Amino acid sequence: MNVIVIGASGYVGAELIGLLIQHDKISIQHLLVSENSDASGKTFAELHARWQGLCTLPLQAFSAQWFEQQINIDNHDIDAVFFATPHDFSAQWAQAFIDADIKVFDLSGGFRLKDAEQYPIHYGFEHQSLEALQLAQYGLAEWQANEIASSDLIAVPGCYPTASLLALKPITTNNLHVENSLIVVNGISGVSGAGRKASLATSFYEVSLTPYNILQHRHQPEISQEANAEVIFNPHLAPYKRGLLVTITLQLKAGVSAEQVDAAFTQAYQNKPLVRLVTAWPKIDNVAYTPFADLHWQVDENKQVVVVSCAIDNLLKGAASQAIQCANICLDLPSQYSLLPTASTL
Repeated sequence: MNVIVIGASGYVGAELIGLLIQHDKISIQHLLVSENSDASGKTFAELHARWQGLCTLPLQAFSAQWFEQQINIDNHDIDAVFFATPHDFSAQWAQAFIDADIKVFDLSGGFRLKDAEQYPIHYGFEHQSLEALQLAQYGLAEWQANEIASSDLIAVPGCYPTASLLALKPITTNNLHVENSLIVVNGISGVSGAGRKASLATSFYEVSLTPYNILQHRHQPEISQEANAEVIFNPHLAPYKRGLLVTITLQLKAGVSAEQVDAAFTQAYQNKPLVRLVTAWPKIDNVAYTPFADLHWQVDENKQVVVVSCAIDNLLKGAASQAIQCANICLDLPSQYSLLPTASTL
């Protein structure tokens, strides 16, 4: 698969490129940044020193002119594009790539919500690519592999929704919860979730553990949409670099046992190597810099309540490595391909 990456200067773009470099079935053809970016003309390794000696590709400025020159609909060798861009940018450009027979993996929120009317509310722009929006497939790799494989536009889930949905879906898809009952998702994430652009709000000197965007975070409708259940989402910002943890509380139907809940999680993830069902409450340190999601739960049968926690790396399982999982699925490879060490390297 020959690919390009748009948004190579940001944290997620850098993580994605680092994973693509080590993938032996994918070849990066172009790395692009925004048209006015001061990173244009530099090499990827100049901007992200962690990858010195591994990637010397130049960062090019994306523009309509670049697209016309490089993506000739009748004569190009690009199979896929990864967007690690602002949400409105991917919403604007995805259809042009689809029309050029280029598969789109969108790591932004430009196509995660199916209802176009929700974008002005939660993302601040009117969605103009309604045809592409209708085609878009949500890309939760462990749950939607068949749909991902056949789609031309994959909306890679957000970081909070990834952890939340991995924790919720074994319960909600098996109808073990009380319908229309209160589902509370409490989340905490490091400052890298806010992106690379400098901001006083994410300065380490300013950051303290604090809730934000309560009852209005853009990930709330995404979680509700894909869990097929309304949730209350309470995100928190914490003073550390990376990693994310959610803890979810929901009411079980009368008579649902701990054994039934255990069976639901085991059945969902027994053949999913990137989801680890751990025997103690998960820790962010155990998943940071990895593609894993760690899950643990506890049932109170007297109160008919289950509490589930999931920890992930927000830049990897919550973004870049899940995009690689989606690409692997489209290549008919195991979703974890290239993300885990092989037996020969252990």
